[in-house]
Amino acid sequence: MLAGCATSGAPVTRIAEAQIAQAYLPLQTRIHLGIDTADGAAVVIAPGIAVTNAHNANLVDPKSIIGRRRDYDLMFFRTTRGAPPQTAPVTVGGAVVAYGQGGGGSLRIARGVVREISRSPGSATADYFIFANDRRRADNAGPGFSGGPVLDASGRLVGITFGYKDTARQRLIYAYDMERVRAELSALQKAAN
Repeated sequence: MLAGCATSGAPVTRIAEAQIAQAYLPLQTRIHLGIDTADGAAVVIAPGIAVTNAHNANLVDPKSIIGRRRDYDLMFFRTTRGAPPQTAPVTVGGAVVAYGQGGGGSLRIARGVVREISRSPGSATADYFIFANDRRRADNAGPGFSGGPVLDASGRLVGITFGYKDTARQRLIYAYDMERVRAELSALQKAAN
């Protein structure tokens, strides 16, 4: 069973990649009588438009939501922050870095290697990819990474994290490929016109 994301990952003080730092949006809300928090992330992908997971809807102002995609855990919303970063296709065996939020608003980072790219039958567009890291390390992605950016070794945006699954030794992190994210935004915009 695939789990939604929550707090994990090694703490960092800042995002190293300048384009991503400008496009990254931390998401947080207070829950349970204002004592606990729920964390997630988003990233600007087009001028004035950011993406996160639909399961992060409680972390985004409802008035800013452009729409959700029914078949994917994606939600798009309006923002005034940042410019879209450069994107790239993901490659099997490629090193990746993911950013997410930890408790108390701390920035978290996770590193891994892409193990698999999944495409729907007959589709030229990748749907999602899986990257893995050692569960025992401090930099494994998990809660708080939902909707956060995944970057390749050159700092280009390759995906949006949406869930994880633990095995005996590794945490498998699932992320939507940017081709799929752009296709879903395009479909949403066409449906609105």
